[in-house]
Parts: sequence; structure tokens; C-alpha cells
Amino acid sequence: MQMRSVILRESGLSKPYALSKPLSVETVELSSPGPMEVLVKIKAAGVCHSDLSAINGDRPRPLPVALGHEASGIVSEIGIGVDNVQVGDHVVMSFLPICGHCSYCAEGRASLCEPGYKANAAGTLLSGSKHIRLKGYEVNHHSGVSAFSEYAVVSANSLVKITKEIDLAKAALFGCAVVTGVGAVMNTCAVKPGQSVAVIGLGGVGLAAILGAVASGASEILAIDLVPAKLELARQLGATQTFLASEPDVVVQIKAATNGGVDYAIEMAGSAKAFDLAYNITRRGGTTATAGLANVNSRFEISPLPLVGEERTIKGSYMGSCVPSRDIPRYIDLFLRGKLPVDKLLSSTGSLDDINEAFDRLDKAEVIRHLILP
Repeated sequence: MQMRSVILRESGLSKPYALSKPLSVETVELSSPGPMEVLVKIKAAGVCHSDLSAINGDRPRPLPVALGHEASGIVSEIGIGVDNVQVGDHVVMSFLPICGHCSYCAEGRASLCEPGYKANAAGTLLSGSKHIRLKGYEVNHHSGVSAFSEYAVVSANSLVKITKEIDLAKAALFGCAVVTGVGAVMNTCAVKPGQSVAVIGLGGVGLAAILGAVASGASEILAIDLVPAKLELARQLGATQTFLASEPDVVVQIKAATNGGVDYAIEMAGSAKAFDLAYNITRRGGTTATAGLANVNSRFEISPLPLVGEERTIKGSYMGSCVPSRDIPRYIDLFLRGKLPVDKLLSSTGSLDDINEAFDRLDKAEVIRHLILP
């Protein structure tokens, strides 16, 4: 079938993207789903920093690539062997296909699925196949999803069936922002009621982490960013204190306000400086976690002594340490019961044709989550 899709041919072009146009909307050929694959009509796809990192070159991807990884849709066709979804089902896509049988999946750590990781790095689906062609040549898949398109062929292992009670536009947020942000709080850090949490970097993922901290019963929730407007939104979402990251004595301020630091400091900005701040505001015996995707050349240096003398912990969090088939329905249930108001993260919507301008707005921190409605 023919469809419209957003293609990135070259990364690292100059800003603004509205002028350099790294992304083009092309008519491509999409082949039918193979065994254990599914054709999905895309209903909404979120504009996320993970896509931006492919555009600006922070995280190189095999090019050309059809971008987009945070999405929801409706199943249109299923391939041989698919039994987890049926035509007409509403689904959210996981940006890592979960094989279910590798050593990581077997021990409940689906976010580290080895075959899924290798497929994403190669720009293929879990089966190793590619389904998008443009003018006779193959186009790579982005995170097994390629959601800035009218349709997508994905592995059945990339799909989570969801209730039809939730609007599909809002459901798209659960594919990345919510699993990554809420999951970092609930799964990676396992925050308990009464503990203190700081979130550094208040994009869609960081603000989802604020919501996760509220839902977890954290007693102190600190929000830290460079943009005052984001601090105000964080307060509306439940942050108990806010701090401007650019203040020269921000570490002193936070330690004074928290009696020496927080139990959990979670870096969501994708910046070595932000991680340094997170580490320095973590209390003795506390945990510093990062879910931010920094440039591949970024470095962070510490003395190992405090790790011993203060029993400190440093943790990475990928996909919120989630098992998508378990956690996405749980988080949607929390949303439907009013416990996780992720719809407040939505800033605006637009079409495929506005994609370059949408990433300019994201890069300038003018939006939290902008949704493309193909």
C-alpha cells in the first residue's frame, strides 16, 4: 500500500528546522505484515526528544529512517501467528519490541530485551524485516515503530492492547513519556510513600515522573529546570518545591530545603551537567537515577569514595524498567481513575506537514507534548 510518512535522510542540519527541513513528508510503499507482524492505522504520535536526538545527531540512527516511536492506533491487519491482538483492537506501541524469551525477558527485565535492542539498532523489526520503500530503496524503521506515518507495520511484540475507554490521542503518551517517566519512579527507583524525590529536566518524561512521584505517595517532590514556565506547570502537577537549575547556588538551596538531600534524584534532561546536579543533591544512602539520553560523547566523573562511605547508588533507567504488557494497562487504569492525569502534558496537535516546525518548538521548550495526528 502507499502512504505518507516522515523521512529523515540527514542528521545534524542547522536550526531552525523549518528552514533546513531535515524531515520530509514522502509517499512511500508499505508492504503487508509478515508472520508475527501487524498493520496498524496510526491515530496519534508524540513529538519526543528521542526523535529530536536522531535529528540533531546526538543518537545516530541508520539513515534514511522513518521517524516516530510514541504512538497509538487501531489494528488493521494481522499476519500469520499473531494472537495477542485482533483487527479493530486499540493499541499502544512499545518503542522496544519485547521478544519474551531472552535471558533479560525471562528474569522480568523486558526493557533490556537483547533481540529487541539489536533490531532497533539495525533499523529493522524484530524479525529482521523492513517494510518501507521509497523510490525503490529500503527505509529503516525507528524503534520498530516509525509512527510519523499514516500506517505502520510493526512486530506483534511491539503492541499492547488497551481499553477503548481511553481516547487514542491521550493513549499515545503511554508509549514513551509515561512508561519512561512514571516507570523510572515506580519501577527503577521503587519510590515508597513518605520518601523524597527530585526530578531534573521537565519535558514530557520529567513531568510524567512528577506525576509518578505523586501517585507513589512521595512526601517531598522537587522539580528542577531551566525554564520558569515548566516549574509552574510542575507545581500544578503536584511538585511541592521548585528550583531554577541556572541559579549558581542551587545545590546549596536544595540541600538546605531537604535537610541534606533527597532519597531519589532522577535526571531526565539528557545532560551531564543535569546528572551532576542530580548526584550532588542525593542524600547519604540515596539513589541517583538517569533516564535522560545524553549525547554519546558526554562524560560524568565522580570519586568512588562516596559510593562506599555514603552507600550511594547510581542507576540507569531505560523505558522506565517497564514490562509494557504489564505496566501500560496499569498506568492507563490509574489515568482513568484520576490518579495519573497525563492529559495535562498535552500542549498541542498538528499534522504531518508541520513536523519540522513541531521539532523547532520542542527544541525551544515551547511545548511539553505535541501530537501528530496523521
